[in-house]
Amino acid sequence: MNAIKISLYRGLSILLLAALFCGTAQGQGRTEYLLEKNWKFSKGDFPESVNPAFDDSKWETVRIPHDWAIKGPFDGNNDSQNVQIVQNGEQTASLKTGRTGGLPFVGKAWYRNTFVAPAFTKGKKAAILIDGAMSYPKVFLNGEAVGHWAYGYNSFSIDITDKMRVGKNVLAIGLENLPEASRWYPGAGLYRNVHVIITDEVSIPVWGTYITTPVINKDFARVKIRTQVNSLSGNYNGLSLQTTIVNAKGETVATATKKLTTEDLNEFEQDLVVRNPELWSPETPNLYAAVTKLYAGNSLKDEYTTTFGIRSIKYEAEKGFSLNGVYRKFKGVCNHHDLGPLGAAINVSALRRQLVLLKDMGCDAIRTSHNMPAPELVKLCDEMGFMLMVESFDEWKAPKVSNGYSHLFDEWAEKDIVNMIHANRNNPSVVMWSIGNEVPDQSTKEGGKILKFLQDICHREDPTRPVTAGMDRLKDALDNNFAAVLDIPGFNYKPFWYGEAYKRLPQEMILGSETASTVSSRGVYKFPVVPQKMKMYDDNQSSSYDLEYCNWSQIPDDEFMMQDSLKYVIGEFVWTGFDYLGEPTPYDEKWPSHSSYFGIIDLAGIPKDRFYLYRSKWNPEKPTLHIVPHWTFPGREGKVTPVFVYTNYPSAELFINNKSRGRQSKNKATSTSRYRLMWNNVKYEPGEIKVVAYDGNGKPVAEQTVKTAGKPHHIVLESDRKTLMADGKDLAYITASVVDANGTVCPDAENSLNFKVTGQGAYKAVANGDPTSLELFHLPKMKAFKGKLVITVQSTEQAGKLNLSVSAKGLKTAVLPIETR
Repeated sequence: MNAIKISLYRGLSILLLAALFCGTAQGQGRTEYLLEKNWKFSKGDFPESVNPAFDDSKWETVRIPHDWAIKGPFDGNNDSQNVQIVQNGEQTASLKTGRTGGLPFVGKAWYRNTFVAPAFTKGKKAAILIDGAMSYPKVFLNGEAVGHWAYGYNSFSIDITDKMRVGKNVLAIGLENLPEASRWYPGAGLYRNVHVIITDEVSIPVWGTYITTPVINKDFARVKIRTQVNSLSGNYNGLSLQTTIVNAKGETVATATKKLTTEDLNEFEQDLVVRNPELWSPETPNLYAAVTKLYAGNSLKDEYTTTFGIRSIKYEAEKGFSLNGVYRKFKGVCNHHDLGPLGAAINVSALRRQLVLLKDMGCDAIRTSHNMPAPELVKLCDEMGFMLMVESFDEWKAPKVSNGYSHLFDEWAEKDIVNMIHANRNNPSVVMWSIGNEVPDQSTKEGGKILKFLQDICHREDPTRPVTAGMDRLKDALDNNFAAVLDIPGFNYKPFWYGEAYKRLPQEMILGSETASTVSSRGVYKFPVVPQKMKMYDDNQSSSYDLEYCNWSQIPDDEFMMQDSLKYVIGEFVWTGFDYLGEPTPYDEKWPSHSSYFGIIDLAGIPKDRFYLYRSKWNPEKPTLHIVPHWTFPGREGKVTPVFVYTNYPSAELFINNKSRGRQSKNKATSTSRYRLMWNNVKYEPGEIKVVAYDGNGKPVAEQTVKTAGKPHHIVLESDRKTLMADGKDLAYITASVVDANGTVCPDAENSLNFKVTGQGAYKAVANGDPTSLELFHLPKMKAFKGKLVITVQSTEQAGKLNLSVSAKGLKTAVLPIETR
C-alpha cells in the first residue's frame, strides 16, 4: 500500500510552488496523492484483475511513470506497416520496418495499485487525474468501472467519490495499443503521472481556475481570475473566495474577496491589480501564484494555487508577432514526446536537460509534435523561458494510419481539445494552439468545416490565444480556403512559397510551422560533399555536413534566408530538436534503423554539428566557433575533404598544419555562404586544423583547433550534474568519450563499454546516438558510436554518493563520483 502525499506549507515561495504538480498546490481541505510506487504490472489481457482480491503477486513491480515497451527487443517486424506516406510524396505503398521504432509496444497490459488515502473520510470528494496513458485507458476502482478515455496523449480526470473507500483501495487500469496506430514510437503504459485528489464537499475542481491579464502596462496589470466551484448540494450561499497573488519572492502583491451566490451558477469572477508587474518572457521568465481559498463562513474548505505569468502577445498583419510589445520571430523546434533511452516515461530531470541544451542553442520556442504535452514539460517551459505551440492531433477524419485518431474524431475531438486547453491555458509559456498537423482533410470538401469546428472550440475555451495548424498541401490549402480560415497560417517546408501564400491570404502573416527536415548522423561524414535529397548509404547513416535532406524539405540555410528576408514570416519550428524513436527517414524501408536522423541533437542528447549552425544564428550573445568535420580520416590522405565552420563571427581563416588555406567571409552569393564559412577544396592531411575568427573590424577574436586522433587509450567522463536530489527519480547524464593518450576524442572508436554504479544510485539507461544500433538501452553495456555515448544514472532515496565506473577491454577504467542530497 502506498501513496506519496503532497501538501502545502503556507508562505512557500513561488519557486517551490512552481515545483509542485501542474502549477497547483494543496492546502487545508485538499490533499493530493501521487501514486508512483509499488504498482503491479503485467503485459497481456487480464480483465479479471479488476477484482480487488485478484492475486498479482507474480506480476512485475514497477514505478510510475513507466514505459513497458522501451526495453525491447528491437525487431523490424514489430508493427511493420505496409503504407503509402502521401505527405512524403510517395506514389505507392511499401513496407516500413522502423516507423514506430522497432519496439514491441502493440498489445494489452494491466496495472494495479493498492493505496490508502487517509484524507478521505465520510463527506469528502475524490478524483483521479491521469496525465496520460497509452492507450485507451479503462479505469476501475475497487472492482467497479469508474471511467475511461481513448487518446493516449491527453490528461483526464474522473470523479471516483462513489467508489472510493475509507482505508484500502484497489485501482486497476487496463490499456491497449493497436497496430498501425502511429507514425512514430508512441510509448506504452502509464507513462505519465497518476494523482488522487481528496477535497471537501465544496471545492474547486481539477483545472478549476482560468487566469487572464487583459490590461498590461508598466505601471499595473489587471488580472482576471475565473474560478469554478463545485458544491454537492448545489447551494453556494454562504461561500466566499479569497484570492491572494504572490510574486516569486513570496510577497503578496494583490488580494480580493468575493461572496458567492447561487445565481452565479458555478463560476465566479475576480479582478485584481498587480502594480509594477514583472513580465514573463523567455529572457525573464517571471512567475506569480494565485492562491485561492474557498470558505464556508469562517471554515476553510479548499485551497487551490495556480502559477501564471503576466505577458502580452500580439499577432499583426505584416508586422508579425510581438511579446510584451517587442517584435520577434520564433526560434523554435518541434519535439516528439519520447526521451530517447527512457522511452515515453516522463522524467523532469530528462526534460530539464533537453531544455538546457536547447536554451544554449538559442531556441526560444517548442512545438509539442503532434500531441498534448506532459504537464511537467509545460511547467518547465514556464520556469525556464520557452514559448509553446501546444498541439492536439496528427489526424482528423481522413486517416494516415489504419488505427489512428480518425476513428476517434467524431466522439472525442471536442473533449480532447477542451481538456488540452483547460490543462494549459494558465501557463504563460503557451502562446498558441495547434489543432492539427498535415491532416489530409486539407484536400477534402469538409476540411474547412472541420477546421472551423476545432478553431471555434479553442476560441470559446480560450479567446486569448490564436490557433494554427501545420499545412503541407499548400495548393489545396490555398485553393479551398482552408488556410484562410486559420488565425495563423502555418506551412510545413514551404519557404520558397511564402511570398505566394502571403499574396493570397487575408492574415498577411505566415508561420514556418515545420521546417528543414535536414538529416544527419552525429560524427558521420560522407564524400563527395554535395547537397542531396533522400541520399542513402550502405551503413544506413547520413552525412553530418548538413547538406542532405528529404524530398519535401530543405537545408537550414534556405529557411534562414527567408526568415531574414520576409518581415511577415513570424518564425520557424525546426523538425526536430532531438532525434526520436521511429520515422528513420530515409531508411524506413531498410532495417536496422529505429530512430530519426532529423534531430539537431542525437538520441543520446549529444549535439550534432547542426546544433552549432543553429547556435551561430539563434544565440548571437554567445560566441560560437565550430569546425566540421573531425580530422581523423586514415586512407583519405590527399583527397578532397571540405572544412566548414559554423560561427557567429563574420569571417575566419583556416590553417592546416600551420599553413593558411585562406580567409572566408560570409556573403549573399548563396544561402549556404550567408550562414557558413566553407573551404570546399581542402585536401586531407593528418595533423591539426585551426580556425581563427575575426570580428567586423578584422580583428582576431577567437580560435578553435581539431587534431588527428591516435589509438584509443582511455575513457573520459563528463556529467551534466554534480549533485542529485535523493528522491529516487533524479537523473545525471554522463558522456563517456573514448580518447587517445593526449585526450583527443577518437571519432571512429566503437569500443564496447561496460557500466557499474555503486553507492546511493543506480544505473538507468544508455544511448550512443546510432540509429542503426540494436543494443538495448537498459542493459549496462553498449558500443561507443563515433567515440561517444551517454550513460544515465539515477539517485536512490538515501543521501550520500554514487560512483559510476566505465570500463572497456584495452582501455583504462574511468570512475566518476556524484553526490546525492
